[in-house]
Amino acid sequence: MSARTKARKRALDILYSSDIRDEEISIVLAAAAKRAANEPSREASWLYARDIVDGYIDHRDEIDEQITTHSRDWKLERMPAVDRALLRMGTWEILFNAEVPTAVAIDEAVELAKELSTDESSAFVHGVLARIARTN
Repeated sequence: MSARTKARKRALDILYSSDIRDEEISIVLAAAAKRAANEPSREASWLYARDIVDGYIDHRDEIDEQITTHSRDWKLERMPAVDRALLRMGTWEILFNAEVPTAVAIDEAVELAKELSTDESSAFVHGVLARIARTN
């Protein structure tokens, strides 16, 4: 598994944990940073995970608006928390990280949805992210 794939899982965990616990992302991120400081072997994946989470924090309103606009009748609150976190992560990569090809951002989010969410989630995540990519 690549360092970026590991980083995405780590970022997903932070976004998901914040959402489920109804805790500020910055608090969850700080706790993750503290754990990461004690695990130098995971530094490569930690740095990109932090980029993703910081990027979401910086662009939260725009990212959530894009997801809401392109999710076709699904409100953010109705989505499974894992899907919501995956869409936030994927949307940030598509809109704000020119280093990651759009197809890679979508594929990585879809693969994580297959692994961690419902049977329908991968198609849902793919559809929303593909619509976001087409319109931006």
